[in-house]
Amino acid sequence: MSDANGRSGNPADLFAPVHGVSGHAGVLLPDGPQIDPLKIILDEPDDFDGWRDAARELVMAGVPPMGVVWQVRGEDGELFGNEGAAPPPSGKPMFSVPKPFIDMAKAAICHSDPQRFALLYALLWKLKANRRALEDRADPLVDRLEKLAKEVRRDAHKMHAFVRFREVEEEGGTRFVAFFEPDHHIVRREAGFFVRRFATMRWSILSPELSIHWDPATERLSEGPGATRAEAPDGDPLEETWRTYYASIFNPARLKVKAMLKEMPKKYWHNMPETALVAPLIAGARARELEMIERARNNLAPSAGVQPGGNVEAAWAALREEAMSCTRCDLFRCGTQTVFGEGPLNPSIFFVGEQPGDQEDLAGRPFVGPAGQLFDAALEKAGIDRATTYVTNAVKHFKFVLRGKKRIHSKPDTAEIDACRWWQEQERALIRPPLTVALGATAARSLTGKTLTITKAREAPLTLADGSECWVTVHPSFLLRIPEEDRRREERARFVEDLVRIRDRAAALA
Repeated sequence: MSDANGRSGNPADLFAPVHGVSGHAGVLLPDGPQIDPLKIILDEPDDFDGWRDAARELVMAGVPPMGVVWQVRGEDGELFGNEGAAPPPSGKPMFSVPKPFIDMAKAAICHSDPQRFALLYALLWKLKANRRALEDRADPLVDRLEKLAKEVRRDAHKMHAFVRFREVEEEGGTRFVAFFEPDHHIVRREAGFFVRRFATMRWSILSPELSIHWDPATERLSEGPGATRAEAPDGDPLEETWRTYYASIFNPARLKVKAMLKEMPKKYWHNMPETALVAPLIAGARARELEMIERARNNLAPSAGVQPGGNVEAAWAALREEAMSCTRCDLFRCGTQTVFGEGPLNPSIFFVGEQPGDQEDLAGRPFVGPAGQLFDAALEKAGIDRATTYVTNAVKHFKFVLRGKKRIHSKPDTAEIDACRWWQEQERALIRPPLTVALGATAARSLTGKTLTITKAREAPLTLADGSECWVTVHPSFLLRIPEEDRRREERARFVEDLVRIRDRAAALA
């Protein structure tokens, strides 16, 4: 490959200093004399702002990639290079870079690869000459930086999934402490995720490189020195409940050990209480799977010795308790409380609505307002006993806008639906309903992950990811909003017809 000055060779050559006749490292500037490489010292391993400011000055001064040595303060670096400011700018106007480069740079700069700063500067140098250089996916430099950014994002995903807080009593109150050992410099980058998700908790995340601490009382995020796993707490009383929940949703028929280890490498197991159950659950998976097959074939009750799902009630109660402090999206700031699902845990039908309304938010129960009353009346006409069904919502907090003293319903957006989808999925994973009903477009989106047209979707049942059936119909609130008397009567009759078909199908599946 060649750089912007026409030099050809291996990508690594872009970062190798050139030694002049004096024996010192030197670089020949495009329009000037040979200079010693400039050593840029960054404050932190993930110092994007420092890198960006220095790179901007360097590239505008015409300093090529091989004229810069990048180093993090306190780390061993290159022997050559003089620390100092960049040469005076060339006087040429500043240039802009594509937004995808900024996104890539913010991720890649958190990688542990010591050449990340130099690689990014080399690509910035290319973008100065060719703004579309990032589009060349065959370029080894672009490919390498894309891989660095991808590995950082994957490490961040692991952190989101595998951090486990443990309760610790301190003089100032309860603190939740977790230990996580990332592959890259992501702790500071991902702090915002945990602040948003656990905004009301007083927590600390310890890692070998640094620790971060959140205090909701002052809304202050602070940093501290790194820590070892030995400095983190071993466990707390809630872990037994979590292990019970994990064991109850374990499905031996879907066990794929290689895929599990790929997504949850063993290096993270020390920090997660449920991983102590993995080995015995795997060991007994085949026997449980065979029993499930035999029981389905013979329609026999489970033996007294093995009762998969026997802890469903405890697991559901633990899930509901955890949902009460949900901060997955900003709606928790609006509603009075989380409105969780209710009903028997072996329902004939599993209904999913949109979100709680004003009265549901105050009562803490789903479908108790005007739409709930219409829903109950329609169920009665269709011959469905609500007491035999489970009713929940796709979004668990009330979203509204204030008009005077009234709280007016506001439709949840896609991000809010997706953030709350986890709760609905956990409810269904525990209850395992044979038939689920989506009441409206929001519920359909939550269950399928797609935007569906109700008119078309209600014609025939859908198959969900777990193999169960999903029927789609309108939300009762839609019927309340129809102004014309005749059309309102017609649509209510059609809603009841949908429920009758759902009742008959549920009976056939029972």
